[in-house]
Amino acid sequence: MIIPHFENYPLLTQKLADFKLFKQVTELIENKSHFTREGWLCRQEIINIKASMNLGISEELRSYFINTVPVQRLIIKTKNIPDFYWISGFVSGEGNFFVDIFKSSSNKIGYQVKLRLSFTQHSRDKELLELIAFYLDAGIVNIHSKNAFVFKITKLVDLTKKIIPLFEQNPIQGVKKLDYLDFCEVAKLMSEGKHHTSEGLDLIISIKNKMNTKRKID
Repeated sequence: MIIPHFENYPLLTQKLADFKLFKQVTELIENKSHFTREGWLCRQEIINIKASMNLGISEELRSYFINTVPVQRLIIKTKNIPDFYWISGFVSGEGNFFVDIFKSSSNKIGYQVKLRLSFTQHSRDKELLELIAFYLDAGIVNIHSKNAFVFKITKLVDLTKKIIPLFEQNPIQGVKKLDYLDFCEVAKLMSEGKHHTSEGLDLIISIKNKMNTKRKID
């Protein structure tokens, strides 16, 4: 069921390359090639494939298969985003909804509030992040670390006028929906200017303190 699903609804990130290699291994196992007299050749082939997947193979495993030669791994070049529902699914799995609160001398109550939708991917998927930014007509892509890039949207007008309405039509799924709903509540308070008041700031802080890792799931 899993492999047909991803063939009908292809992955767009570099994980598609891992999926294709994974499929090769399942076909070898289904054919029971590793149980034949020449099974050692099949087992080596499986190890060669595994060496090109995800983080590769451990030194211990390599010591048992000293003739390992990683197979060629595809480079995935995504040309377009299929629809916003794909964005919704991607954000449901990879995205993060943040409420940032920091001191600010330019604000009369001494604090500033910013909303941030972000997701981070390996540097191999930088072009995909840029494609998402182009598709949404919002957000920027920056270096996150040595091997990663981050896409983020922080402009309140983009979040309230473009992103939230699209998620309303194509809902976030899973437990992340709870963070999204809190995020929307803060966005509404900010649109009403309540983040500039002590009472509004206190309410936003209380919402922030139950989001993401601070959320308690019964």
